[in-house]
Amino acid sequence: MATNAKRCEQLRAVVNRVRVPDYGEPVQLELFAVIGIAVIVTVAAFSRRLGLAAPIILVLVGVGFSYIPGVPAIEIPHDVFLDGLLPPILFAAAIRVPVVDFRRNFESIASLSFLLVLFTTAGAGLLLHLLLPGLNLALAFALGAVISPPDAVAATSVGRRLGLPPRLLTVLEGEGLMNDATALVLLRSATAAATGGFLTPWSAGRDFLFAVVVAVVIGLAAGYATVVVRSKFTDPVLDTALSIAVPFIAFIPTEAAHASGVLAVVVAGLYSGHASPSRFTAQARISDRINWRTIQFLLENAVFLIIGLEIRTLIEQVHSSGKTGVAETIGIGLLITIGLIALRFAWLSPLVLALKFRERHKERDTFRRWLSLEHDLRLPKRGLIANRRRQTATLRYERQRADLDQLRAERIDWKGSLVLSWSGMRGVVTLAAAQSLPDFPYRPQLVLIAFVVAVTTLIGQGATLPILIRVLRIQGVDRYDDRRELATLLDEISYGALEVIRNPDDATDSVDGVDPDVLERARQASFLRAESAWERSEKNVSSSDETPHRVYRQVRLAIVEAERERLLDARSRGAYSSRVLAEAQRMLDLEETRLTPRR
Repeated sequence: MATNAKRCEQLRAVVNRVRVPDYGEPVQLELFAVIGIAVIVTVAAFSRRLGLAAPIILVLVGVGFSYIPGVPAIEIPHDVFLDGLLPPILFAAAIRVPVVDFRRNFESIASLSFLLVLFTTAGAGLLLHLLLPGLNLALAFALGAVISPPDAVAATSVGRRLGLPPRLLTVLEGEGLMNDATALVLLRSATAAATGGFLTPWSAGRDFLFAVVVAVVIGLAAGYATVVVRSKFTDPVLDTALSIAVPFIAFIPTEAAHASGVLAVVVAGLYSGHASPSRFTAQARISDRINWRTIQFLLENAVFLIIGLEIRTLIEQVHSSGKTGVAETIGIGLLITIGLIALRFAWLSPLVLALKFRERHKERDTFRRWLSLEHDLRLPKRGLIANRRRQTATLRYERQRADLDQLRAERIDWKGSLVLSWSGMRGVVTLAAAQSLPDFPYRPQLVLIAFVVAVTTLIGQGATLPILIRVLRIQGVDRYDDRRELATLLDEISYGALEVIRNPDDATDSVDGVDPDVLERARQASFLRAESAWERSEKNVSSSDETPHRVYRQVRLAIVEAERERLLDARSRGAYSSRVLAEAQRMLDLEETRLTPRR
């Protein structure tokens, strides 16, 4: 109750500070929300034309707005970010990360999100302690934890637009999801030491292990429970309402247990995204994708806009503190930024070499597993248990072989190492965690240093990352290879699924006794997807060629458009009930969505 009352007081203070000078009346937060959304949408619409990621432009726009005469000083309590915005942002990103890709790159992700954060925290903390002699070492480590985790939002947005290889994007996304937990746990330990607590490496390691284990357990439990409940819903509105609550269902009890709430949210998101194809309906999955992409878009970009808006307030606080000046503080922030970049480069080069040795070890392990499997398959059958063991061994070998083939096809070389090293932009967590630092000497300076690091890396590295990718001539995925792989997959699933029609013994009630002409029509419709995919996979087929399936799609779209016009005529006549018209409209929308080629 006391915590909630404190947060309410903080929000009231924010509202009371934000006033229009000419009228003196409080400006409602709703007005700022509308203006913020309008700015975010406008910037996102024009960012591609400018060749810059939207977060970078939003930071600059925020800084410009903050210095417009008459614009009030803005300062958002850090609890709003850590407890209100961060969980849904992480969950929205986690449900989109394939668990298979995450598992294949777990060594790289763990190295960047755990070991590199520790390395960066120690290095940045020692550098801060040297640059600010009166700064407590524990508080220096606390700020080091604040500025250590990169936010991969801008990096992945640039990477997707420029066609980075999928493995690099997976590593960046995985690092951005997992490193927040490490940084916040380190921040909690360093803050406790700065406030008079006694902290040893053993106790810090024990607290970190407790935070991780409890977070994983609660995150899995929250993900499993909500997936089970959501799978029972047939109404997408109810399913969407519960899905919005999932990150907080995982975050709140984990934080109450003094564990890592952000890690619990990530685990719940990974489980929910992995279980979605088998547990949810197609309509629920479509709704989830649209809703969470919208939520992630608004919240992430709002945070970057707030970063720029708060710069003016921070500068005023540093100026009024009477300690280190604004120019000197900004200079220290720039030096820390250079140090962070150097630390990341120093870590990534050995990591790439370690990945090469790891790949060779996997090759030898896969070969040994294949020899063992071959020997086991030559032995006579020994019963049901032995057959199950063989099936399990075969599945493990096939999975390991597929992992090895994928890692070979997307090997991280020195070019990938440079891109990963230059993708260490700071963002959401740095902004929120910096404001949670205790009220100690140099606090305004430390917060401004964190903001300088975030803004400098977002603008400097974010703006030059596309240039680096072009100079290195990094090749992303081959769209024709992807199309051929898709066509092969559609062939496989179509042939496998149609066994229910060919084999009467495996026939279900839904096809048992069905007229052969109807079954043939269903078979042709099933192969239509694969045939269309094979047409698109041909390199000599351009987007303007009139292939049979493209002509078919155009004809069907013309028919659907004509049907829509007849539907509008029927609605204007009032000849049918509104519920029947709405159902017909949904059917036409679904058909048009299926026929419209993806851009």
